[in-house]
Amino acid sequence: MKSPTGQTKNSQLFSIFDPMEKPFYKGLKIGVLGGGQLGRMLLQKSYSYNVEMAFIDPDTHAPCREISNWFYRGDLNNFKLVHDFGKKCDVVTIEIENVCVEALEQLEKEGIKVFPQPHAIKVVQDKGLQKLFYKNNGFPTSDFYLIEGKQDLELFKNQLPLVQKLRKGGYDGKGVQVLRSAADFEKAFDGPCILEHLVPIHQEISVIACRGQNGDVKAYPPVEMEFNAEANLVEFLFSPAKISKTLEMQAMELAKKIIVQLDMVGILAVEMFVTKEGGLLVNEIAPRPHNSGHQTIEGNETSQYDQLLRCLMGMPLGNTDITIPSVMVNLLGEKDYVGAVKYQGIEQAMATDGVNVHIYGKTETKPFRKMGHVTVVDKSLEKAIVKAKIIKDTLKVIA
Repeated sequence: MKSPTGQTKNSQLFSIFDPMEKPFYKGLKIGVLGGGQLGRMLLQKSYSYNVEMAFIDPDTHAPCREISNWFYRGDLNNFKLVHDFGKKCDVVTIEIENVCVEALEQLEKEGIKVFPQPHAIKVVQDKGLQKLFYKNNGFPTSDFYLIEGKQDLELFKNQLPLVQKLRKGGYDGKGVQVLRSAADFEKAFDGPCILEHLVPIHQEISVIACRGQNGDVKAYPPVEMEFNAEANLVEFLFSPAKISKTLEMQAMELAKKIIVQLDMVGILAVEMFVTKEGGLLVNEIAPRPHNSGHQTIEGNETSQYDQLLRCLMGMPLGNTDITIPSVMVNLLGEKDYVGAVKYQGIEQAMATDGVNVHIYGKTETKPFRKMGHVTVVDKSLEKAIVKAKIIKDTLKVIA
């Protein structure tokens, strides 16, 4: 196979790094669309298996840039760039859903393995298609309506409060808002959206399901999520979730049924609501490593990143059991800071037993940007929670 220089000249891709004196790949060649923190943690685990990975991302300073041998800058929705990138690989995967599905479909036709498969990505890219998928397959979810824009909101003024979600393009809490009265219509998103009834919920949990190339399916025990109300982002994550054993098994079975019905290979995060009555409603899904699975690195026998690599390599799935209770704290950029990042209080955090710090390599911080996470492990979940809340108060991402 040609060196990156030869390949990129023809494909209009270019490498941030010099070509170096070695072949493009040794052994299995995995290409990842997206070079953010999820790709970075996947790359870190890949060294255990001696596979080589290449990344493409529009950001020259993406977290994978500094530590990957092969990093390309490019638009993930450009058909030619994605197609040319994928042709260099044996397997292509994603760490973000906003990618050119048509290019992935073409790669699949040409014999390149793409996991998750394009048909699954297409469903997840559009929250409207997601909700129709749940409804048509009998998966429990909140009642919803599909609208084309703000002009349709008057039809639903007697059904407030409603949650409005952009069908496409939302991420990390963006593209979601609650409309509590007709006065909120002014700030409403103007474009194709879904409207969901605001469900009284007791807890928010997440289950990561995984499915290998041979059809084997497993699920991780549920984790409980606590959100930052202002940013609508996960602030704390507790493993195991504080739910009954019966509900735990129901949530795991539901996640496994969804990944099978999607007919996808890889890992699928299934976010769910636990209702006041103790029932389950599917909120959203993500067919990639997920924020609600970061704690698996230290807290489970097989991490979500290890599991995805096993799926991509066609290897047996790993054990998903919890080995030790854990609490994950998202390190978000502090509200009033923009600029070159500084981690205040990191020494105190790292001096605490059971604390595992993950810094994502982003050089610039801004309010509520995900800059890293900390996983606290302890034989007692309660003790881990106490430590995690101290970490949250002392480790600050500033500029």
